[in-house]
Amino acid sequence: MKNLITIAILGLAGFFVGKQIWSNNPRIDYNTQVKPILNKNCISCHGGVKKQGGFSLLFREEALGKTKFNAAAIVPGHPEKSSFIQRLSLEDPEGKMPYKRPPLSQNEIDILSQWVKEGAEWGEHWAYQPLKKPQVPYSSWWKQALSWVGIQAGWEENEIDHFVATKQAEMGLGHQTKAEKADLLRRLSLDLTGLSPTEAEFRAFETDDSKDAYEKKVDELLKSPRFGEKWASMWMDLARYADTKGYEKDDKRSIWRYRDYVIESFNQNKTFDQFITEQLAGDLLPNPKESQYIATAFHRNTANNDEGGTEDEEFRVAAILDRVNTTWETLQGTSFSCVQCHSHPYDPIRHEEYYQYMAYFNNTRDEDVPDESPYYRHFKSSDQKRVDSLLHFIKSKYPKEHQTWKQTIQFVEPKIHPHWADEFIHGALQDNKYLAVRPGGSVRFKAVPMQEKTEMLIAYKNNNDAPTQLVIRQGSLQGKIITQIKLDTTLSEKEGLKKGNWAHGWTYAFYSIPALAGKQDLYWTFSNKTCKPDQNTAVIGYWMLLPKTPEALKNTSFLNLAKQLISTQPEGTTPVLLENSADYKRNTPVFERGSWLVPGKYVERSIPQLFAKKYSKPVRNRLELAQWMSSPQNPLTARVAVNRFWEQLFGTGLVETLEDLGSQGLTPSHQELLDFLAYQFQFTYQYKPKEFLKYIVMSATYQQRSEFTQESKEKDPSNRYLSHGPRIRLSPEQMRDQALLWSGLLSTKIGGPSVMPEQPEGIWNAPYSGMKWTKSDGEDQWRRSLYTYWRRSSPYPTQVTFDAGTRDICLSRRIRTNTPMQALNTLNDPVFMECALFFARKFPQEKEERFIEKAFYQLFGKEISSAKKKHLMRFYQQVLPMYQKDMMKCREFLHLCPDNSMPKEAPALIAKTLVSNVIFNLDESINKP
Repeated sequence: MKNLITIAILGLAGFFVGKQIWSNNPRIDYNTQVKPILNKNCISCHGGVKKQGGFSLLFREEALGKTKFNAAAIVPGHPEKSSFIQRLSLEDPEGKMPYKRPPLSQNEIDILSQWVKEGAEWGEHWAYQPLKKPQVPYSSWWKQALSWVGIQAGWEENEIDHFVATKQAEMGLGHQTKAEKADLLRRLSLDLTGLSPTEAEFRAFETDDSKDAYEKKVDELLKSPRFGEKWASMWMDLARYADTKGYEKDDKRSIWRYRDYVIESFNQNKTFDQFITEQLAGDLLPNPKESQYIATAFHRNTANNDEGGTEDEEFRVAAILDRVNTTWETLQGTSFSCVQCHSHPYDPIRHEEYYQYMAYFNNTRDEDVPDESPYYRHFKSSDQKRVDSLLHFIKSKYPKEHQTWKQTIQFVEPKIHPHWADEFIHGALQDNKYLAVRPGGSVRFKAVPMQEKTEMLIAYKNNNDAPTQLVIRQGSLQGKIITQIKLDTTLSEKEGLKKGNWAHGWTYAFYSIPALAGKQDLYWTFSNKTCKPDQNTAVIGYWMLLPKTPEALKNTSFLNLAKQLISTQPEGTTPVLLENSADYKRNTPVFERGSWLVPGKYVERSIPQLFAKKYSKPVRNRLELAQWMSSPQNPLTARVAVNRFWEQLFGTGLVETLEDLGSQGLTPSHQELLDFLAYQFQFTYQYKPKEFLKYIVMSATYQQRSEFTQESKEKDPSNRYLSHGPRIRLSPEQMRDQALLWSGLLSTKIGGPSVMPEQPEGIWNAPYSGMKWTKSDGEDQWRRSLYTYWRRSSPYPTQVTFDAGTRDICLSRRIRTNTPMQALNTLNDPVFMECALFFARKFPQEKEERFIEKAFYQLFGKEISSAKKKHLMRFYQQVLPMYQKDMMKCREFLHLCPDNSMPKEAPALIAKTLVSNVIFNLDESINKP
């Protein structure tokens, strides 16, 4: 027995000694110790872009392979045999690495040497590792025990606070107490709805002493329809939403229904996986609804080039590349755009994998044409009932043909656009957009998928006195005549309907043609007896072949009814994604050095191997791609989403670089917390945004006072370790919206087309465009900033001044700046001044001191300090005499004509207006408390 005890004691001693020795000499960690050295000093010459000497450090198999010197630079286990290590200490400057750059420190050399000695094992960057739920770091066993029964002891309110407190302890920091009720309510309201509380809300919350008063307010705000507007505002930057097409002309686009879809999705608490699936592949869902088609406008927010002389294919490809890059930045937090031209310099993603991924998006119907086809046609209700009735009939009787007829009637697809044509004789693409041929001229449409279809639709304009004669031949200019068509000036009255503008304003005419099998070359020749030799005959906008009519319906009114519906003018359209059928399928090549002009080998659809090796299901189309993105096997989607939500609430993400969680992104401030939140969002809350946001705002971390101590200022100047509440400047949307709210002008309308509020003259000055900024009438001029018309070449001035982008491409985060222009904007912008005037009118009888006290309380729910009140009263007393002695100034300020009657006590009203404007510009106003 004595020997057993002795052995046990010696064994335990050996264990603890061994543990001590092991802990003092841990293995080198690739991600935290090796990768930063390689990225900083080596990868620029030996990685995805360059492979000097045939040596690359991006992938292990490349790093251990032979270099151009016919020997491996890294020999695992043997740093003394590895030139990768030996050349770090050479005296010869031509052989020493890094080449012509500062040498590595001895500590860095030691780390790399030990790493090679240990086998030169590569590691996987933390963001690409499978998502696992970290253990909550409770500070004591009794706190952990109480948490098991749902009781939080001490400062902490939920698990978030334990992660935060642990990191604060590591940094030698503490935390703040809970914020005052008024500040907390204002913070919460701004974060969840984007609007400041009303005076009534402040008073009700202040007097509610129940234990769950705060939670009740959280629930109330989450149910508010304003919630959807606030969070849609964030998503608009990611979706690069704009009301114009971009590029030189930057002409108008009707896509506001997509914005309504986003608002409604957030208000419905639509799960995030469904939200992204509908936007990436709503058209591929079984029996998609109108809203699911509209959701795909997420990727029709790409720019569309209407400039004359442009190549449609170039800008179609540019749009596809943007969709790839936006998907990865918005949903995966990865700088995937790097891989367009070469393998990723820092993350293990190969050049070829970019185009394998691009192939998922490369087979959509859009082709950078002026009418932005394909588009969902929104009919008035009576016409939509006719459409739905016919499609329902087809679906019930001929289900296999339902989808093709739906695309034909609802979308008028698949169109064949003029850029398909070649072999022009006496003809060309007019403005590189429309087919224009002179008398006796011809063009070829190559390899048209006929598939025995017998009905043709042509959208055209014929501006000549006599009809244009069109002859279509098979195979050659001398081939068999398929049909002879008269493009008449009066056909719009007989057969079709003229619509809209130049892009949509075509005559629709239908013609019967004989059935032809497979793909055929069609030669079109044009003649018109009234045209001079240098004049164009009819101009063709596009044409298409209608699906085959079911045999049993050939002698019925079915086809005529379908033609009527195709020709029916919609009330509006929304650009959407539609997948090409097999007949129109595109192949996807690898672009050499990223140039669409240098296509290489063709590739098949696939996700990068970094992720594919962890996912066993097929990923064959956009729908399966979206399903992979939100699957448990994708480690990025949940991490990226919760990082965005966190940034909206705290001002900075747990990873500050929202756009890049890769190895070149900034290190997470709380990596374990980020993983914990991602796990909670995906698995506990099932991707439901409202439940997840409630979880965050219920934490003690979120509810802290925003005052900082000298200690936190020195140790945590950017509040990365959350030693106090998030005091950050409001977005430009929030500043303008709260001014409208305070004034009583804010419209409560939700959704609908974009509006044009007050804007100075001369802001819009885009070439080749007749667009004008026409101020909206009535309450539309005072709608939330989310609905303000967004022109890419000239966004609303307040948005630009306060760091919003142009939305030419997606914007993951707005970098906050401080410039004099910002103060000049909020102090002088006509909208802010008008709001201040309407706000001042709320207090017609109040003297200056009482007015200031009541105004401040109404805005912030608390008493004004004596110092602030003193300064504001002094300002009031300075400006009042200026207007009392000069009534002309009063008229100018109030924009009154000479025959207008002056308001009673106009100088006092103006003084109150100016004081109100100052209050609107206080730190309390423009910052979150």
